[in-house]
Amino acid sequence: MSHRIEKDSMGELQVPEDALWGAQTQRALQNFPISTLKQNHAFIYSMALIKRAAAEVNRDLGLLDPKIADAIAQAAQEVMDDKHAAHFQLNPFQAGAGTSHNMNVNEVIANRANQILGVQLTDAKKPVNPNDHVNMAQSTNDTIPTAIRLGVLYRLDDLLKALDALADALQKKSVEFDDIVKSGRTHLQDAVPIRMGQEFGGYAQAIRNDRERIATAAERVRRLGIGGTAAGTGLNAHPEYHARMIRRINELTGFDVRSSGNLFESMQSMADIADFSAALNTLAVTLTRIANDFRLLASGPTTGLDEIRLPAVQPGSSIMPGKVNPVLAEMLNMVCYHVMGNNLTVQLASAAGQLELNVMMPIIAYDLFMAMDILTNAINAFTTKCVVGIQANREKAEGWLGKNVIIVTALNPVIGYLEGAAIAKEAMAKNKSVREIAQEKISRGELKHVNTGAPVTIQEVDAVLGDLRALTEGGVHGVSGG
Repeated sequence: MSHRIEKDSMGELQVPEDALWGAQTQRALQNFPISTLKQNHAFIYSMALIKRAAAEVNRDLGLLDPKIADAIAQAAQEVMDDKHAAHFQLNPFQAGAGTSHNMNVNEVIANRANQILGVQLTDAKKPVNPNDHVNMAQSTNDTIPTAIRLGVLYRLDDLLKALDALADALQKKSVEFDDIVKSGRTHLQDAVPIRMGQEFGGYAQAIRNDRERIATAAERVRRLGIGGTAAGTGLNAHPEYHARMIRRINELTGFDVRSSGNLFESMQSMADIADFSAALNTLAVTLTRIANDFRLLASGPTTGLDEIRLPAVQPGSSIMPGKVNPVLAEMLNMVCYHVMGNNLTVQLASAAGQLELNVMMPIIAYDLFMAMDILTNAINAFTTKCVVGIQANREKAEGWLGKNVIIVTALNPVIGYLEGAAIAKEAMAKNKSVREIAQEKISRGELKHVNTGAPVTIQEVDAVLGDLRALTEGGVHGVSGG
């Protein structure tokens, strides 16, 4: 491989001839061969966005030569457009705080800006310097936390749209399945009747609630501390730099960011990011629960519940012909477990901040953006390839309900809890229906009203149990005013 010589404060270093990065990036590549992981495009985009905005702000403040500033802005936009992805090879396990990441961006943009100005990478003197020009009025310590916040906002709409689509798909199934009365289950045991539509409506609302949590947490992520530079004081930044950066970032993105109000807190604390990650974790909890319910409701089909049929998207076994598995739900489970692990890393890394800085930001950025990416993609796949194609097995659902003795619960206001329990036990022991056992007790004069002691009639029992759908609407049945 051909090389060129690059120089930093530690001396000269060989860099691949065509690489846009410089000496500090090369040192990081050599010092930290830890993994094959690389930062998400959301992070690189956000860092380049900061560089473009800073160049334009410093130009307008009269601090940066307009020719250099414009070349930096053009190069940064190219990075934002993902045109130079091959030049961002650093993994997140590296120097604390993300100095190597920051310098990688500075060097790539500086070298590309020099090319735009007609200077070759091998030229000894280059007009655009990564530290003096691209990093002007900045520090790793304020750019990295700002980039993490901007990266969240960059991917936010995609995640929220995925959640909206999933909630809508579940709600449509709620309407479609609303006339199917089935057995509820608590503790995985028989419970009172519900409608399958109510079950799916609950899933839809849970997704909406998590969407709200994520959107609310994202509002706090809009608070930026750019301009704090090294320690929050704003040393080496123009007094107007912070406010102008907020305005310029909004002009470039429409993210509606605002000043954090305290640049020291912005650099000390990753609490807003930990809070957002926690909201993703809560979503993962909800999605895991729904995926597990789908797997259970679709179990069998001949030896399980078989109340719903999931779309068959691929063969389920290499040895068992005809087997089809709930693969989309299984995929979603695995994604959610990974997100939960990422969240634990984010929480621990956020707690590891010390004094004026959190040095664990590279892994926070990596795990947070991975969580957002895989959640968005997994939800989209789960919605389009699974939820929209779910079919209800009415016969099986209603058949299970027909065997459920716990419907006796609706007779509690008439006959009381203890008598209801006795009927349920006898029905299960004799493999008979609740109505059949009640009829036998009525014929022997053993079934009495719990409050009045008057004999219960089979007509009263039928009035309560004859319309099981009515039991899914709540209320008191079989007594005056019920």
